[in-house]
Amino acid sequence: MMQKHSFFILLFFTIHFSIAQQHQLSETATVSVLTVEPGNHLNDAFGHSGFRIKDRLSGLDVVYGYGEYDFNTPNFYLKFAQGKLNYLISKTEYNRFFQVYRYYDRSIREQVLNLTQAEKQKLYDYLTNNYKPENRGYLYDFFFDNCATKIKDVTNIAVNNTIEFHEPKDFENASFRTLIQNELHRNSWGSLGIDICLGSVIDRQAPAEDHMFLPKNIYKFFENATIGKNKPLVSSSRTLYSQQQPPAKNNFLTSPLFILGIIACFIIFITFKDYKNQKQSKWLDIMIFCITGIIGLLILLLWFATDHRGTHQNYNLLWAFVLNLFVIGQWFKDKPTPWFVKYIKLLLILMCLMTLHWIIGVQVFAIGLIPILIALMLRYVFLVWNYNR
Repeated sequence: MMQKHSFFILLFFTIHFSIAQQHQLSETATVSVLTVEPGNHLNDAFGHSGFRIKDRLSGLDVVYGYGEYDFNTPNFYLKFAQGKLNYLISKTEYNRFFQVYRYYDRSIREQVLNLTQAEKQKLYDYLTNNYKPENRGYLYDFFFDNCATKIKDVTNIAVNNTIEFHEPKDFENASFRTLIQNELHRNSWGSLGIDICLGSVIDRQAPAEDHMFLPKNIYKFFENATIGKNKPLVSSSRTLYSQQQPPAKNNFLTSPLFILGIIACFIIFITFKDYKNQKQSKWLDIMIFCITGIIGLLILLLWFATDHRGTHQNYNLLWAFVLNLFVIGQWFKDKPTPWFVKYIKLLLILMCLMTLHWIIGVQVFAIGLIPILIALMLRYVFLVWNYNR
């Protein structure tokens, strides 16, 4: 019996202590959303969002965000590639948060949420509970579960899912790919990599609310949102810091269009020389088949061997044909087998199909690839001619 009494006494004090540890926000406390403008690198090209909890009476001023990850996670890079990496909620003192983004010269805007005292407390309690070690991780998804969408979801939880989102004045329907590329320079290596790795599933039109996977669209939609029919979600907005230097400009001489254009010209030049001299530079064809095959294998793995939803149905496989890796041995023969000529004709047909997919809008491909695609088609036409003469 004594053991039972001791257990309940211990349980009572444990619960009491836990409740006491929960910080009660004062009536003057504010909850706001911070939106950080994009930076100059691919990993920060889409901006960042966070919650600011400020309570002057208790000296509380912290920022919670959902964009942190732990490099010490076992098999970090493998999990990242597979789409199985857990991201973490972070907690930072506001002054440190501000100084970091000021140092990197990234604008910061604040929207104070128009919440009741109970709603502020509910949102804050949710964040503090979410920050516990056992709750911090979540399976990141670039489009549907990231640092921006979490802001929308947590705010909605605080007001019992009564937020009504309205389209901003400058709203335009767009695909997921267009929304991404609007944040990048189309002739950049980051843009090229995204267009090669992500499939046709992101070329469908994104529903209006799904635009909020980007922090800047969280800001726009929150400005026009209401709690219920008439109560504005945001009570006031202000800019905390404005970027001082203009964004860095892309150097065309180091861009994909220029670099890949030079490589394409080299392939076309060798092809022209081969045609003129009626010979074949097999070393070039081995390189082409190796590189396109390896890229095709990586695309195939991203499609079928990972949990990334955006990498599905990727028709870059029509030019980066993975079977090229398995027929390289034909180049080491004095005369390839008859079916190999038909295989090269197939590659030409696939590239024509890719062009059709691009024209009718099934998938948008990287503009930096255009010179390479032209060079590959000319090379394949030459090979067919060379083997049929």
